[in-house]
Amino acid sequence: MNVEVLRDYVLQKSLVTEGFPFGEETLVFKVKNKIFLLVSLESSPLQFNVKCDPDHAVELREEYPENVLPGYHMNKKHWNTIIVDGNLSKKLLLQFVDDSYKLVGKFK
Repeated sequence: MNVEVLRDYVLQKSLVTEGFPFGEETLVFKVKNKIFLLVSLESSPLQFNVKCDPDHAVELREEYPENVLPGYHMNKKHWNTIIVDGNLSKKLLLQFVDDSYKLVGKFK
């Protein structure tokens, strides 16, 4: 997956906005004016941060230690950094995004 695919997927969701509040290197997506996804435009491989339930965040880090890390420059309890290097399926990567979107937007 690349940043264009990720961006297209996210912008199809209801109430999503995008911007660059932290500079040109980080694309930020919000739902209901709250951040749920940050994408590094400078990293290779692609990396993005998603919000996660704290208990589930730890489980994911344990299950995928090479690809799911504590959130870079974020609250490590609530955010994970995802490394997109081909080891995780596109379906799983998009599930991380969906979970963050639902958590932040308070959707069911």
